[in-house]
Amino acid sequence: MAAPLTVVIFGASGDLTARKLIPALYNLGLKGRLPEGTKVLGVARTENSDAGFRELIAKKLRDAAGAAKEMFDEAKWAEFAANLHYVPTDVTKPDGMAAIAKWFEDREGKGGGQRLFYLSISPELYPQVSDVLGQAGFNKEEGGFRRLIVEKPFGHDLATARALNKSLHANWREDQLYRIDHYLGKETVQNILIFRFANTLFEPLWNYQYIDHVQITVGEEVTVGRRGAYYDGSGVLRDMFQSHILQVMTLVAMESPGRYSADSLRNEKMKVLDGIATPTKITAAKQVVVGQYDGYTKEPGVPAESKTPTFAAVRLECQNGRWKGVPFYLRSGKGLKSRYSEIMIQFRCPPHLMFPLPKDEILQCNRMTLVIQPNEGIKLNFQTKVPAVDGVRLQPRDLSFDYSEAYGEKLPEAYERLLLDAIQGEASLFMRSDEIERAWEIMDPLIAATQGDDAPTPEQYPVGSQGPACATELLGRDGREWQPLI
Repeated sequence: MAAPLTVVIFGASGDLTARKLIPALYNLGLKGRLPEGTKVLGVARTENSDAGFRELIAKKLRDAAGAAKEMFDEAKWAEFAANLHYVPTDVTKPDGMAAIAKWFEDREGKGGGQRLFYLSISPELYPQVSDVLGQAGFNKEEGGFRRLIVEKPFGHDLATARALNKSLHANWREDQLYRIDHYLGKETVQNILIFRFANTLFEPLWNYQYIDHVQITVGEEVTVGRRGAYYDGSGVLRDMFQSHILQVMTLVAMESPGRYSADSLRNEKMKVLDGIATPTKITAAKQVVVGQYDGYTKEPGVPAESKTPTFAAVRLECQNGRWKGVPFYLRSGKGLKSRYSEIMIQFRCPPHLMFPLPKDEILQCNRMTLVIQPNEGIKLNFQTKVPAVDGVRLQPRDLSFDYSEAYGEKLPEAYERLLLDAIQGEASLFMRSDEIERAWEIMDPLIAATQGDDAPTPEQYPVGSQGPACATELLGRDGREWQPLI
């Protein structure tokens, strides 16, 4: 008989637990993906009971189902909630782990079972809670595996990322650590690898000979709202580029690993990061532009004189044989026209076009767009002949694939895939320590170029727009332009 599994969530009274983590575990339970008898233990300083915790989560699920006009199955929830527990304790205090140790002893006996610990807490507490778990022996794999999931952000810069990794490694082996970036759990992000390496149609064209440039966009329609105090200490470059966008870039640019395994996949991603030249102080200023949406400094918790960017665009190159001279343009921002994320591959134009074009017409070269959100899918843009009996006129058209139309079901939440992978010991979609540190090596100079007294003031842009004009100018220097947000 397999050892029992317990998922322990530290910071269980927080929003992430009720909004994402337990709903993801509940959905996995409905689909029969969790090991039989799996328990979920919420841990937080807030006083609560098992019953109170279950009802708190149930209310969130009912509200979410109501907003989506879906039915909430009370019977199925009751069955899942029977294995949902809560222990109120402050694990940063002396003997704070005693209540958790007793809970395990009462339910698992001395031998213990399999345990997955999730740090859904303030990042500054990661080292301390990691130490406390280690000192209590919760990292020892006596009755089954012991794994620790760490939420982003992974440090504030290279120095703090290295310090965090050193602290975690003092108590945990690297193979026990699962640094989670929910963006990698999205079906459409994972499909980048399938699209590239399971289809012979595109891989031969996936290089500098046929690709002119790549655009990666993560646009957000919302503003910072009540998160102003937190966001102002981070900014868009730390919040989005160091993790989400650089990780997507590695999936677009990496070579095919010899086999699908965590180490093989992450080794190839690491090669891409190593191929990106670390910006110098001079080059960084030319590679990044930043903006700030109108009204940002009036948001709650944001200083009136803040220069924190809410938008950034970055130009990077991967200096290897496949991508020689191909720029990757990355952009992300808040308060934009729409919530829209995509990867756009712009192919080169044919070296010679035998068809005469009208004087005012410019050939639109083939482009392929992988839409990550909200309407997940793939679009291939190509030229067609306009039906006519006199002459030849070209017009671009799209060949489209839509996930919801093709599969007729809602795509699973990113946390479902990532939590299941962590339970099963599949680390391919989690970040390794060297990836984290190398990403900070790339981003630190770019962030430094946007800070300090001599840094340019972020350019203002209207909420609901395409972003600041400086982003257009960044591509304009190379004779290129952004694909508009729709």
